[in-house]
Amino acid sequence: MTLFPENFADALLFDDCPHEDLTTVGLGIGSVPGRIRAQFKTPGIVAGAEIAAAVLSRAGASVCLSARDGDLLEAGATILTAEGPAESLHAGYKIAQCVMEYASGIAFRTREMVDAARAVSPKVQVAGTRKHWPGGKRIALAGLLAGGGIVHRFGLSDSILVFDQHRVFCDDFEAAFRALQARSPERKIAVEAGSPEEAMTFVRLGADIIQCERFSPEVFASFADAARAESPNVRLSAAGGVNAKNAALYAEAGADILVTSAPYWGAPQDVKMRFERL
Repeated sequence: MTLFPENFADALLFDDCPHEDLTTVGLGIGSVPGRIRAQFKTPGIVAGAEIAAAVLSRAGASVCLSARDGDLLEAGATILTAEGPAESLHAGYKIAQCVMEYASGIAFRTREMVDAARAVSPKVQVAGTRKHWPGGKRIALAGLLAGGGIVHRFGLSDSILVFDQHRVFCDDFEAAFRALQARSPERKIAVEAGSPEEAMTFVRLGADIIQCERFSPEVFASFADAARAESPNVRLSAAGGVNAKNAALYAEAGADILVTSAPYWGAPQDVKMRFERL
């Protein structure tokens, strides 16, 4: 289940129709009852359906979900049905359509990565980053989760990840790291490294997770062997340029987590919104 505040659906609606629907009002058809069926044009993974349903509901339609996020549907299968006056259907349908199309496209690309990686390493996780389009977190993450991925970071307040952009401000990074550990004893600490040498320093410092930025699969594999010899419980993530084409290579190299933003960028999944008058 995707949780989001009611005003999220309202904000999407008001962005598209801040006053009145000039076409529907001008034609005098606002009160005519109708129905919309949302269906995939090609087989796909449902994502964003709950958000789409909330948008249509807030617009004044009665909505019935026929599928849930994560369901794999054939072309022509119904995702949801909405009934109501034409003014409500027209107010919400395009936003609902776009949410499902973008989220389902992300779900498809996520599933590609998950399937490729787990073919060689069944326990590896594909983690989506914060690098989605501004304001699109809920839609992007709905797609990511529906495709079998996990969330790398919801934001700055749920996890600890030390970047070079943090270390540049530290006079004594080891002392700062110890202070960070003391301040957050219940949380794991991840540190991003730009080279195997730097990464090994962080392993010896006691970081729980090493995020290896733009290591080649070969370099990653060599580092993984050395890191686990030094600290058997350390978790290793591959980041930077990780996508469906090389996911299996990084999984085979020993990555526990594939950190990626690749699923967010690509073609949406076509969703047909079929109208009929009642």
